Amino acid sequence: MRLFHVSEEDNIEFFEPRLPTRTDLDQRTGLVWAINDKCLPNFLTPRNCPRVTYHIGKNTSEDDVERYFSSTNSTHVVVIENKWFETMKNTKLYLYEFDSKQFELLDEIAGYYISKTSQVPIERLEIIDLFNEHFNRNVEIRIVDNLWDICEEIQKTSLSWSMCRMEFAQPKKLL
Repeated sequence: MRLFHVSEEDNIEFFEPRLPTRTDLDQRTGLVWAINDKCLPNFLTPRNCPRVTYHIGKNTSEDDVERYFSSTNSTHVVVIENKWFETMKNTKLYLYEFDSKQFELLDEIAGYYISKTSQVPIERLEIIDLFNEHFNRNVEIRIVDNLWDICEEIQKTSLSWSMCRMEFAQPKKLL
């Protein structure tokens, strides 16, 4: 299994555990976060780009696959707002790969792993074209004017989903 940390910074030599801001975690214990290769597409966007992501999981129904995927080759979708298109097109990311033996699973659906000790990456990869990286991974990219409808809808499905940086999303449209 491969684990990564995604960053716009190109020169990180080691990762120190940081106290989590999530209230469901012990806020006294610092953590180094990593993402598995399967869920990596969720983070192949500019850091603050709001996004709704979903993929086929072990409990996903055929009806949801037919309804939420436009290609039979794809098992993963990343939805961003159109105002982030240019930023995503012009952002370069770096993947810092870790030795997975020093991490423990935190959330299987989201692909989150954590370590309580400092980590030195075993490799650094550069991604220049984020859209192409998604396409090479058979990930569908959807671009919408507002994320809130798909955000609410996807949570009612059998798909595995994640919402990231929604505090930066366009305000919800009122009818």
